[in-house]
Amino acid sequence: MNKIYCDNGATSYPKAPLMGEIMLNYINNVGCNVNRGAYSSSYEAENVLYETRELICELFNFDKPENVVFTPNITTSLNIVIKGLLKKGDNVIVSSMEHNAVMRPLNSLSDITITKVKCNSLGEIKLNDIEKSIRENTKAIIINHASNVCGTVMPIKEIGNLCKRFNKVFILDSAQTSGVLNIDMKENNIDILCFTGHKGLLGPQGIGGFLINNELVKHIDSLIQGGTGSLSEEEVQPNYMPDKYESGTLNIPAIFGLNRALKYIKEVDISNIHKKEILLTKRFIDGIKEIDKSLLVGKIDTKNRTSVVSLDFKEIDNGIVCHMLDKNYGISTRSGLHCAPSAHKTLGTFPNGTVRFSFGYFNTEKEIDYIIDCIKNIWMDR
Repeated sequence: MNKIYCDNGATSYPKAPLMGEIMLNYINNVGCNVNRGAYSSSYEAENVLYETRELICELFNFDKPENVVFTPNITTSLNIVIKGLLKKGDNVIVSSMEHNAVMRPLNSLSDITITKVKCNSLGEIKLNDIEKSIRENTKAIIINHASNVCGTVMPIKEIGNLCKRFNKVFILDSAQTSGVLNIDMKENNIDILCFTGHKGLLGPQGIGGFLINNELVKHIDSLIQGGTGSLSEEEVQPNYMPDKYESGTLNIPAIFGLNRALKYIKEVDISNIHKKEILLTKRFIDGIKEIDKSLLVGKIDTKNRTSVVSLDFKEIDNGIVCHMLDKNYGISTRSGLHCAPSAHKTLGTFPNGTVRFSFGYFNTEKEIDYIIDCIKNIWMDR
């Protein structure tokens, strides 16, 4: 039985061509650390790291490679930014579609207040509701660019303009959109953009990061301190970038892999990636409508969305459906609450969750048609 992978919202698969070979070449033929050795292979590795920072800058229209910070994943990035920025008495605004990577760090801070702006049953937010929530002590607005449950895309340009008008920090969680949608930090007035390498960027697990406007660096404390290979004569953390936030040994094999993935995305072009994913999404949604429109959760069109689609089978346990799709048909999906309980409450699917399908650039129309047929079999046999 051939396996059909539809869980790109969790991590993309397959990865960018040649990514694994490049990572293996680093392990077998380079292998050294960076910022620690005065020899050629260390310099070679450092050049790849810096080039990767430059590629990320190019992707997001950002002009300070030294302000691209590498972390193990976007969860770490969000923790650094949230816990480093927010101080006692601060207020932060979020949407009701946020992931636990935002909500859990926020809820761990007992001396701040959180304003959660309710979205509608399609996962959409009203700009006026955000504006009405802004207070004098509001420090930042944190928004998930696209829902990891239903794929709804937030109006980040308008939110960015709002932040600029009220002088609030705009933090974007791009976990579901980096490498899939064009994101321009300047055009959208984004102050901090958090990203992960293993989803739409088609890179390996274990690498993420954030880009931060220079004026905010002095306002965000480092969460972790330690060796950086710089100012080793001092026992305090350097304040310059990116060393302020990059203590310890980086995941250099993963950065080599991300370097290749970013080059591949540049070759293919993000607009082509999104175009194909949306064509597949439309084909899937249209097929589900013919089976039973009520299965669809959230948006049922292809405007302002990603390729994440949730189904709620209601009459059948969603976990059982997910298991049947894998065991009987070789289709990999994810059921449950997707680490986003607030989003499911907004969409009316809490606590049972949904079966989530998230298509990627390497899926095919033939696979979509097969998935629809399999869902039809399950639904008709209920």
